[in-house]
Amino acid sequence: MHSSTLHSDVQVALLNKIHNRTAQVFVLGLGYVGLPLAAQFAKSGFPVTGLDIDEAKVARLNSGTSYIQDVDSREIRQLVEDRHLLASGDFTRLASADVVIICVPTPLDKSKKPDISYIVSAAEHIQASLCPGQLIVLESTTYPGTTDEVLLPMFEETGLRLDRDFFLAFSPERVDPGNPTYRTENIPKLVGGVSQESTALAVELYSTVVTRVHPVSSARAAETAKLLENTFRSVNIALVNEMAQLCRILNIDVWEVVEAAGTKPFGFMKFYPGPGIGGHCIPLDPYYLSWKARLHGYEPRFIELAEEVNTRMPDYVVDLVVEALNSQHKCVNGADVLILGVAYKPDIDDYRESPALKLMQKLHRRGARVRYSDPHVPVLPLLADGKSYILQSQTLDEQTLAAADCAVIVTDHRAFEWHAIARHCRLLVDTRNALATYRDDSHVFHL
Repeated sequence: MHSSTLHSDVQVALLNKIHNRTAQVFVLGLGYVGLPLAAQFAKSGFPVTGLDIDEAKVARLNSGTSYIQDVDSREIRQLVEDRHLLASGDFTRLASADVVIICVPTPLDKSKKPDISYIVSAAEHIQASLCPGQLIVLESTTYPGTTDEVLLPMFEETGLRLDRDFFLAFSPERVDPGNPTYRTENIPKLVGGVSQESTALAVELYSTVVTRVHPVSSARAAETAKLLENTFRSVNIALVNEMAQLCRILNIDVWEVVEAAGTKPFGFMKFYPGPGIGGHCIPLDPYYLSWKARLHGYEPRFIELAEEVNTRMPDYVVDLVVEALNSQHKCVNGADVLILGVAYKPDIDDYRESPALKLMQKLHRRGARVRYSDPHVPVLPLLADGKSYILQSQTLDEQTLAAADCAVIVTDHRAFEWHAIARHCRLLVDTRNALATYRDDSHVFHL
């Protein structure tokens, strides 16, 4: 950092703590984003305290056990034993923080509007303990303007002032669960502060734990960049999902078409169709952007059309199941339907917003007896027709496969033995091209 950016003794003192790895780092929210980040700071030599309202998470971490697939329990145990990492539910500890990073959920409400109540709750805890010399960074995905329109006024209500007493920035999370190549330390970090001083400090902070930091001009720019990343994916997935439906009408293999187009070395990026979108980002983030756009009188028609196409995909898969059953003179009402994979992507245990849940609800509503098998999700809570069910994963043996009137491949886990599945299932709907070599088999229906 150049000396021209240093405007206060408070900033210089915090900068020195960051460089010396003595800054007390607090991470609010110890989920899929917060825990890997807390572990990364702790591995880099910072004293880290993770705060969470979930007492069970706190207890497991302090006993040296990880509940996140991408974070090894051996690593957590060592960090806890070395006193580099502590978990707590006591938010009054924030008074001793030098750096506070907010990693809480940002869901949608029932009307598909942004719900930033978790951010506000975290900010209230910070506000109650705000002290001179603290840097606060929001990582939770949210609409443009949240950092400077919601958080800044709350913190300045204390009488403390930005840049003079505290610093505030936004740095979006870019977690990709189950990705063995890109992890916290080597995913480029975007940073946008509410002020230049805040940006500079946040850049220095993250530069100690990740290989590349990319500063932008403002928190709003960083907030919007995050939404663009996931809206880009939503729109392109919608395009290929619509192409899949068109190709089926034209009796063309959409998977062959995508691979063929992908041979072009420029101007094309491969996206694949599927039963819908899942996870905590792609199904939600475009709504944050379109909601903000409508507040300013702009109708984001392209974004909303993509959301509509992707949201309809589970219905399209249900129609394929009905078509498949009809080919064997069977009705979906009373049929035994086995869902293969309920996680939203392969080889992980995260089923948040998974299209499998919507598909199971719709099949249940049509009278099907719905079961599932997923080696990563042993127990699955399912809400259908206003009732809550607790389902258990079926052992995927010859008997289970043969008992199903139709099996639906929703998640292509590597643990699944596709040849055995194709051999023992009477009827299959493949939404992931897992059974590409069975393209000509009459008992396999492809998306």
